[in-house]
Amino acid sequence: MRKRKVSNPLALAVLSLLSERPMHPYEMSATLRERAKEESIKLNYGSLYSVVESLRRHGLIDVHETIREGRRPERTVYTITESGRYELVDWLSELLSMPVKEYTQFEAALSLMPVISPDDVRRLLETRCVRLDADIAAMGGVIDEMARRGMPYLWAIETDYVLVLRRAERQFVGNLIEKIKDGTLEGGDIWRLAHEDGELPSEEVWERATAHLRSVK
Repeated sequence: MRKRKVSNPLALAVLSLLSERPMHPYEMSATLRERAKEESIKLNYGSLYSVVESLRRHGLIDVHETIREGRRPERTVYTITESGRYELVDWLSELLSMPVKEYTQFEAALSLMPVISPDDVRRLLETRCVRLDADIAAMGGVIDEMARRGMPYLWAIETDYVLVLRRAERQFVGNLIEKIKDGTLEGGDIWRLAHEDGELPSEEVWERATAHLRSVK
């Protein structure tokens, strides 16, 4: 993926909003929240102003007008530029077409999991399953309610995507729990021994495992 002048996903959301009509930052924030986009894009008002200024500095948006309503402070309304329209389409096209490596916190935790004993990990993962089940039920309910109200699926597509990921994660975690329970997790015997007897795997074992992982990536 090519390096972009502004790479914060919130900037992509701002460009998308301004492709509809000129807006001031408060209206951008309100519109994103009204459309529940904060569920998919990290949003806070301070960072929104920083993103807007960065987009303006790089010529992707420009000042449309400055307005004052009653005794309220002046508000700057922004509009997208031609360069911004090109950036919006190019950036979104890249994100939709190219899978990228994303470093999730759960993946990091899995990679360091052997620090904790197998039985403790199993209990923690069982707690995660309870929370995943609650998330899955809630998101499914949101999608069903939107359909009941006659809202198009397009409006719920990001929620459905996360729901699919949550269901896949729930299955993965459930399978991992069972493997820890029945002792069929490959390498689990070394893991358990390290915590029960304090006999850590030799450096040679770790080197072989690391070399194998690198060869298959």
